[in-house]
Amino acid sequence: WGVPFVVTVVGIILIIWLYSHKSGIKTIIWTDWVQTLLFLTALVLIIWQVMARLDFSWGDTFRAISESPHARIFVFDDWASTQNFFKQFFSGMFITIVMTGLDQDQMQKNLTIKNLKDAQKNVVSYGLAFAPINLLFLSLGVLLLIYAQQNGIVLPEVSDNILPVIASQHLGQVVLGIFITGIVAAAFSSADSALTALTTSFCVDILEMKKTDNPDTERKNVATRRRVHLVISVIFVLIILLIEAIGSDSIITAIYKLASYTYGPLLGLYFCGLYTRVKPVDKWVPYIAVAAPVICFVFETVMKQVLGYQVGYELLLVNAALTGTGLWILSLNNYKPLTLNP
Repeated sequence: WGVPFVVTVVGIILIIWLYSHKSGIKTIIWTDWVQTLLFLTALVLIIWQVMARLDFSWGDTFRAISESPHARIFVFDDWASTQNFFKQFFSGMFITIVMTGLDQDQMQKNLTIKNLKDAQKNVVSYGLAFAPINLLFLSLGVLLLIYAQQNGIVLPEVSDNILPVIASQHLGQVVLGIFITGIVAAAFSSADSALTALTTSFCVDILEMKKTDNPDTERKNVATRRRVHLVISVIFVLIILLIEAIGSDSIITAIYKLASYTYGPLLGLYFCGLYTRVKPVDKWVPYIAVAAPVICFVFETVMKQVLGYQVGYELLLVNAALTGTGLWILSLNNYKPLTLNP
């Protein structure tokens, strides 16, 4: 429809700010539930529509996907590939830990649950739900490629544009409407909770706000939280526009690559804090957390240009290891044996 990207981004963030700046995470839990339901419903309906266009039964669909070269799951024979099984397995395991278990966004939702047992059930059920949902997404991707091949559709160069192009130009208005509903729900579900989590983290960890019974102090805290929420909303818009300007063949690849840099120090810090007895000098810890990703960038560049090795998501583990090593060096003056806590 020719709507500029910047207008879309500002509009979405503005709507999120309007319904989240007062009630915070309490509102987000309910909106996320509705958005997730719409998102998954859209996914299933699009798969069903593509199957109908291909005239596939469920059996035909299963056979077509299983026989497609795009359905290959495990890559054992190419160590240089970022899709190598061992790289994907170990880096994926730790990315899940840091992006869920150590993430303010996810944990803040679990903390709203009334008791520990129900919170644990929520974590387990949330994790188990990823397997069938990811399988549905991968199946949709293969079906779209099969549909494009059968109908002579020229695929866009950017892989993220395959679904939007096919949905908008080849599958009709019904599928386009379903797709728009799903993509809007997905965008809101991700952005609103992240926006609220960052606001909470900044107010609690940086500004050191605490609950108080003093009405005047609480009134000031509420006003400050709302100002912080507005500023972070603006920062969100700028970051999204920056990512769009940089460009990427796959936003998922870009996100996980970014996570390898930003979550690596967090993983190293938590590992040392939970499983070792190192006691670094606190004032130098932020420098280690910044230096580790910089060294990782140099490492990735050298490996690619000198050795021809494509570093994948295992960069997260290298980043965490560098952070842990730096923390150990900082603790030498307060040395205690580097033993794992029981």
